[in-house]
Amino acid sequence: MASPAFATRSHRAPTSGHTHSSHKTTRTHKVVKASHRLHGQQAIEPARVSQIQQALIREHYLDGDPTGEWDSTTQAAMQKYQADQGWQTKLMPDSRALKKLGLGPDYSDAINAKDSSFADPPPISTIPARQTAGFSAAAGINQ
Repeated sequence: MASPAFATRSHRAPTSGHTHSSHKTTRTHKVVKASHRLHGQQAIEPARVSQIQQALIREHYLDGDPTGEWDSTTQAAMQKYQADQGWQTKLMPDSRALKKLGLGPDYSDAINAKDSSFADPPPISTIPARQTAGFSAAAGINQ
């Protein structure tokens, strides 16, 4: 008698003895997260809060002196500022709002910052006509 051409399935237990499931099943067999993980920025450093407060004071959205605490008054001022710009008003400051307040990213410590200039490019009138014509020709623009 020949054995069957197909094998039967068998369940093997993990060899390490550990299971790697972060979910549990309820009686109704719905998968539920075993732990709730927070995402995104959860707190702002006090020095950064002071910078934000100084900018909000300068723009007349906050009164008093910077405290370095992300308190309800500071949050309300930031939300008002963002709303006045037409942006969302979530609890953490929007990157556009920080940039507009003059608190955008600081690239002075970047690897190539020592040899680079972050100045605006020269005006187009200073580009030689021959070079401009070359750019136009390469782009397929007739002048």
